[in-house]
Amino acid sequence: QKHAELVEDLPTVRKYKFKASVNIMFGCNNFCSYCIVPYVRGRERSRRPEDIVAEIKALAADGVKEVMLLGQNVNSYGRGLEKETSFAELLRMVNEIEGLKRIRFMTSHPKDLSDELIKAMAECDKVCNHLHLPFQAGSDRILEQMNRRYTKARYLELANKVRRAVPDIALTTDIMVGFPGETEEDVLETIDVVKKVRFASAFTFIYSKRTGTPAAEMENQVPEDVVKGYFNKLLDEVNTVVYEINQSKLGKTYEVLVDDISGGDADFVTGRTTDNTLVHFRGCKDLIGELVNVKITESKPFYLIGEKL
Repeated sequence: QKHAELVEDLPTVRKYKFKASVNIMFGCNNFCSYCIVPYVRGRERSRRPEDIVAEIKALAADGVKEVMLLGQNVNSYGRGLEKETSFAELLRMVNEIEGLKRIRFMTSHPKDLSDELIKAMAECDKVCNHLHLPFQAGSDRILEQMNRRYTKARYLELANKVRRAVPDIALTTDIMVGFPGETEEDVLETIDVVKKVRFASAFTFIYSKRTGTPAAEMENQVPEDVVKGYFNKLLDEVNTVVYEINQSKLGKTYEVLVDDISGGDADFVTGRTTDNTLVHFRGCKDLIGELVNVKITESKPFYLIGEKL
């Protein structure tokens, strides 16, 4: 079955006038054993770089300051294009676009995180110092059954490499607990990764069966009450690290792109630093869409409070 051509010039989904998400590819070739995406969305197809650049240029001309490049695995962008273009090369092209201030992207698969990409992240001034790099599990045995195609040691090596290139980077991740056959020992390996890498935030979730995936057919599905125990243990560790990282930002100044009025208080606005930390500070709605320097005065477990300079 051949996929229909990718249709260009569709309007981009925009919740904010100054931020936009742009799909750079569709589908996935990875076949992680717990995931249905490759079966539902088909094989990976990349959009042509010139189409992506044209779309982002138009967005920037229309007032967009921050763009999020989206793909199931952006690191394998460009394979199979007439003129092969790597994701690192695409980042460099987007970095040249006038008027654009910030570039974000997700999701990155560790098995395809190249040195070339790490170098581009370090050298492109508009690329935010935030990398979302899902590791899912810390046990090599479980990683192999998930078909993730890297080891715990390899993941830790990548995290160190990224930190050396971009010292103030915030690493975030996805972690799954309760994959079939997972033991307490396996979960301790996962917690060890959290301690070593020190993620600025993590999406933690409990494995759930997806009919049609290899993992759903596996024996020894872990009982729910056992998984809940593992999950809480992991969450405690993640939250402790996140809180410590936020504490370390007290007294420092960050540039914040203001998103909105703060939910709880009309006198406050909220936005994100380049490393994706949420910051609330006193300000009026005229600041929405602006980049503002904010000094951090208070640290909460999941966000910061600051004052506009």
